[in-house]
Amino acid sequence: MEAELVALAAAGATAFVQQMAADSWAQARDRLVSFFSRHRGGEEDVIEGELETSREELTTALETGDEQTALDVESEWRTRLRRTLQADPAAASELRALLDVLAPGGKGQQVTAVHNAISGGVQHGPVIQAGNVGSLHFGPASGRG
Repeated sequence: MEAELVALAAAGATAFVQQMAADSWAQARDRLVSFFSRHRGGEEDVIEGELETSREELTTALETGDEQTALDVESEWRTRLRRTLQADPAAASELRALLDVLAPGGKGQQVTAVHNAISGGVQHGPVIQAGNVGSLHFGPASGRG
């Protein structure tokens, strides 16, 4: 069972660090704060501050190419998760559910397929890729009804 918890903690830390670098961080952070406050105790403000500090360190490390600091951030959260799971093995099922939500294409994220098709020869004007565009026209306004 110990090896399974260690593997789960590693997967969790990897997912958390990936979320720290993503646009969806605020939603992920709130879920992580709830998880840690329930299973490790502590004030939500303190946990949120620790997560934000880690995110700032990670962001700076990624911008400067400091791979060691990025690895250190992941290692710190892997250790915290492992200790959390050892102290409360029942937290493992909640962590698995949280990872399902945070995973790319998980239940908590919207996934949209994009299909591009440009036809009619060479395009000498703008090409727009969007989820939904309605009543969009290019060219002179005359002759439209």
